[in-house]
Amino acid sequence: MPNVLIRDLDPGVHAVLAARAEAHGQSLQQYLTAELTRLAGQPTLGELFADLASRPPQPPIPASAIVSAIHDGRRAG
Repeated sequence: MPNVLIRDLDPGVHAVLAARAEAHGQSLQQYLTAELTRLAGQPTLGELFADLASRPPQPPIPASAIVSAIHDGRRAG
């Protein structure tokens, strides 16, 4: 399994991360592994825009259909 080494981390940042790990009942390594996994699972804005740009264009929705859906929603709610 790969390892990551972070040099020159601000001591205040380390203290905050260690406190958060402790609050979650985890070691710092467990906490950081979970946080980095979560972070890697979220697309960046660039990735999101690239994904959206690669999708085929959708036909426009007529304004009358939008207004009708709004009215239907108001009547139902």
